[in-house]
Amino acid sequence: MIGTFCLVLHSHLPWLAHHGRWPVGEEWLYQSWAHSYLPVIDVVRRLADEGRRDLLTLGVTPVLAAQLDDPYCLRGMHDWLGGWLLRAHGAAPRLPELAAREHGLASAALGQFETRWRHGASPIFRELADAGACELLGGPATHPFLPLLDPRVRTFALETGLTDAGRRIGGRPAGIWAPECGYAPGMEYGYADAGVRRFLVDGPALRGDTALGRTVGDSDVVCFGRDLDVTYRVWSPRKGYPGGRDYRDFHTFDHPSGLKPARVTGHTVPPEHKGPYDPERAAVAVARDAADFVRVVRERLAAIREQLGQPGLTVAAFDTELFGHWWHEGPAWLEAVLRALPDAGVRVSTLRGAVDAGLVGEPVRLPAASWGSGKDWRVWAGEQVADLAAQGAGVQRDLLAVVDSPGCRSLPRDPLRDALAGQAMLALSSDWAFMVSKDSAAGYARSRAELHAARVSELSRLLLDGGRAAAARLVAGWGEDIVFGHLDARGLRTDAFHP
Repeated sequence: MIGTFCLVLHSHLPWLAHHGRWPVGEEWLYQSWAHSYLPVIDVVRRLADEGRRDLLTLGVTPVLAAQLDDPYCLRGMHDWLGGWLLRAHGAAPRLPELAAREHGLASAALGQFETRWRHGASPIFRELADAGACELLGGPATHPFLPLLDPRVRTFALETGLTDAGRRIGGRPAGIWAPECGYAPGMEYGYADAGVRRFLVDGPALRGDTALGRTVGDSDVVCFGRDLDVTYRVWSPRKGYPGGRDYRDFHTFDHPSGLKPARVTGHTVPPEHKGPYDPERAAVAVARDAADFVRVVRERLAAIREQLGQPGLTVAAFDTELFGHWWHEGPAWLEAVLRALPDAGVRVSTLRGAVDAGLVGEPVRLPAASWGSGKDWRVWAGEQVADLAAQGAGVQRDLLAVVDSPGCRSLPRDPLRDALAGQAMLALSSDWAFMVSKDSAAGYARSRAELHAARVSELSRLLLDGGRAAAARLVAGWGEDIVFGHLDARGLRTDAFHP
C-alpha cells in the first residue's frame, strides 16, 4: 500500500425540533435526513455487507443524534417523506420524467426509513460500529465553540455529550470532532481527562504538515489535520466537484413542486436557461471525478512517502450534509471512491486505525485555531458577532451564579437547574454565530440565540431570588425543549470540576 486515506464525515445540525418548520427550522433536518443521512448510511451498510471494514470515521454530534432518535422528529420525518412522494405525484402532468425519477427516489427513501430507521438512528450507528465498518466520533452537547467557554462549562458540555453518545451507542467515543475544529492551547488536557484520545483540527493549525497524526504538547491525545490539498479537491469556498456542469443544480427549483429539475450547466447561467438534469450525464461525471480524486490521493500519498521515507496519511474531512443534500450525486461518488481506493494501492482506514497502525509523529504545539474564515476565531468572536459572544459570556455567568449559589452544593438533582443548564447549552451553540457571520438565515440564528439566552437570564434570576414556584411555571411553559434527559447540572459544581 502506498499510504493510508482517512475519510471523516461530520454530521451536525443545531436543535431544530419545535423551532419553526419552513423555510427555516425542521425542514433543514428532514432534507438532510432524506438526502444525506439515509443514502450515506446505505452506502456504508452495503459496503459493510460485502465484508469491507474501516471505511470511514463518522462524527454525529449529540444534538443531532438526539433529533434522529426523537419520536417527534421520527414522526415528522415520516410525514416529510410522504410529502416528497406526493409532490412527485403532483408534478407528473407538467414534468413527467422528473416526477418519475423523484417518485422512485422518494419511494426508496420511504422504504429505507420504514424498515431501518423507525426506531431511530442509534441502533443503525451502533450496528455499523460494532461490525467494524466505521468509527463513531462524539462531541460536546450542543456543538459549542469550545475556546470561548469557561473551563467548567467546557468540561460540562463535553461530558454531557460523551455521556449521551455512550447511552445511545453503548460506549463513549474515544474520538471527537471538535466543534468548528476550534482549539485553544491547553484544551488537550481536558480531552485527556474526558477520555478523548483523538480529535480533528484544520490543516493550517499544523502548518499543512498533516502526513501523520501528532500528539499534542506533553499529552497522549492525538490530533489529525485535514489535508486541504486533498479535501479542497472535492469542496472548498470557491470550487470543487459539486459545481460540475452535469450535476444537479442545488439552487434551481420547480417552485410548484419544490423539486429540482436542472443541472448546473454553468456558473454564470441564470436558472431559466439551465439545461435539464440528465442522470446518465451525471453518472459519467461521478465516475470521472471519483477517478480524479483517487489519482489526487495516490499522488499525495506518493509525495508523503518520498518525504517521510515511509507510508504516511492523508485525511479528507467534510460535512456529511454535502453528500446528497448539497451535492445530489455525492453518495454515489463516495461509494465509487471507497471501492476504487484499495484497488489503487491505498489503504482506507479510520482515525483509530491510523493510530493503531503507528501513523503518529512527533508531538506538536498547536496555536489557537478553527476551520472558519481566516482559520482563527473571527467567525464566532469577530466584530460582526461580538454581541453574540458577549451574550454567550453572560449566559455562562448566569448559569454558574446559580450553580455556585449558597445551598446548591447540598441539594440533590434539581430539574429546574437542569433546565437552566439545558437552555444554556442551546444558547451557546456555535451555529448561531456561524449563521450570522455567513449571513445564512441570520435572523433565525439571532432569534434562537436570544430566545435561549433570555430563558437563562429569567430562570437564573428566579432561582437566585428563591422563586421556585414561578421558576417551575416558567420551565413548564417551554414545552418540549429538553434535549438531553440525563443532563445533570451538578456536574458544573466546583466540587465536581477537575481542571
